[in-house]
Amino acid sequence: MSVGIIMLVHTAFDRAEQVARHWANAGCPVVIHVDEKVSKKTFSAFSQALSDLPQVLFSRRHRCDWGTWGLVAASQDAAELMLESFIDVRHVYLTSGSCLPLRPVEELIDYLDARPHTDFIESATTADVPWTVGGLDHERFTLYFPFSWRQNRYLFDRLVEVQRWLHVTRRIPKGVVPHMGSQWWCLTRHTLSSILTSPQRRRHERYFKRVWIPDESYFQSLARLHSRNIESRSLTLSKFDFQGKPHIFYDDHLQLLRRSDCFVARKIWRHAGCLYQAFLNHPESAANRQEPNPGKIDRIFAKAVDRRTRGRAGLYMQSRFPNFGWENGMTAARYSVFQGFAELFQDFEPWLSRATGAQVHGHIFAPERAEFAGGQRVLNGALSDNAALRDWNHKAFLTNLIWNTRGARQCFQFGPHDSPHVMWDMARDPNAQISVISGAWAVPLFRSGGDFAALRAEAAALQKAEHQLLDQLRSPEAKARIRIWTMAEFIEAPMEPLQMIIDEIGQKEPRRFAEAPIIQDLTGFGRFLQNLKNQGMHPYLMGDFPVEPAPRPSASPAHKPYLVKN
Repeated sequence: MSVGIIMLVHTAFDRAEQVARHWANAGCPVVIHVDEKVSKKTFSAFSQALSDLPQVLFSRRHRCDWGTWGLVAASQDAAELMLESFIDVRHVYLTSGSCLPLRPVEELIDYLDARPHTDFIESATTADVPWTVGGLDHERFTLYFPFSWRQNRYLFDRLVEVQRWLHVTRRIPKGVVPHMGSQWWCLTRHTLSSILTSPQRRRHERYFKRVWIPDESYFQSLARLHSRNIESRSLTLSKFDFQGKPHIFYDDHLQLLRRSDCFVARKIWRHAGCLYQAFLNHPESAANRQEPNPGKIDRIFAKAVDRRTRGRAGLYMQSRFPNFGWENGMTAARYSVFQGFAELFQDFEPWLSRATGAQVHGHIFAPERAEFAGGQRVLNGALSDNAALRDWNHKAFLTNLIWNTRGARQCFQFGPHDSPHVMWDMARDPNAQISVISGAWAVPLFRSGGDFAALRAEAAALQKAEHQLLDQLRSPEAKARIRIWTMAEFIEAPMEPLQMIIDEIGQKEPRRFAEAPIIQDLTGFGRFLQNLKNQGMHPYLMGDFPVEPAPRPSASPAHKPYLVKN
């Protein structure tokens, strides 16, 4: 018994002719439906090109728009012509003009001959369908849809709203349980004949003509009434993206299509010459016949959907850039931010670079310019140190810095002098490791000398700025790895927090570092802070510093006096 092929064609007629000849030459009768929107001239040329094949017929033409009844009517008429004209056909396989056979036709015939009473049609109830896109599941069967969703979107949406407001509920024909699935089915003669000759056909048609996207529900629902044995799956590989649009296969998908072991695939790009050449002229050997299993390549499609919707962390693309929270991570890799360390320690940046092997920058958000490591003016990816360019979009600057230098840990300094707006973005970035010695900004002021009134005003401004930064870091929405010490707390035992920070950076094997950074000379720093208090400014962020340092114990204890008697 042979397999009959129905082809729904509306474009790419050269490829449709090529595929129709492939089916016919393998012994399969073909019935072709050409969209009524196609010009008579084009239709005549197409039908004339296939006139030498007696087993290729053309059915009555219907206007076929997406999601409309015309697609069902075209399938009905083509199926009726197939069953009437070719009495030896036991299975009817519905395809489109963009479908391409992936395996030798003999394999498909043998596969269906081994399953003479099995219908292959994806058919699932709305409660079990996870792939519907557009917000209408069960409502597509209980509301009226006289308007095209694509051509009259406004009327479509308004009518749905009105019907919901009026609580409209259509009566589903008795005995019919609405099912949904792919429109590309392969049905037995028994099931297809039962659907087309059913006494309830007119009633069913009246109902499904006002169902949304009836080509995905008409045969899928009625096959449940007449089939002897249903395999709820399609033999056609048809994949859809997150918007419900079909994936298009190109020449570079050749190996992917072979791995699927499916008999037919859609949609094939009409200019994919390598695919048509490989599958129509040089089909694979039938020596290793595998069960069709599109699930074998589902992982690749799932990854493609994830890449398109979420993308790579720290890499923005046009479709996600304007939308807050769509960036799948602000940055591409972990990085470290140090606030107050360069002010408290001498030559902190070169020391940190030696200790960790990371690329250590200065204040990349400094007012004058971005202080890249080694005094560079342009970093990877042509990232300029120009402050005006950087300040146009602080977040994008940081994102580009981490993306362009991925593979090397980035560390940089920050402080209350720097542009404050980026701190909130860093605080919410799980990739950020932020270490703060609060109040360390006072050390450069203490060492600078100069007019004390000016120093007091600058200290007040810096303390206010750092206080706002610390509020952002302590926010419940902060996701970065954040550690904050007061300056007095840190200098009591600096080695332990330094070791912990370096271990977390993890560029080198964990070990105790032999070379410690040198703390700036803080002799008189307590008196400096007291003078600020005396001038009316209260420096509270650096912790408690005594005005005078506590006297250190002498190296050897003093000997007690004693008397020596003669």
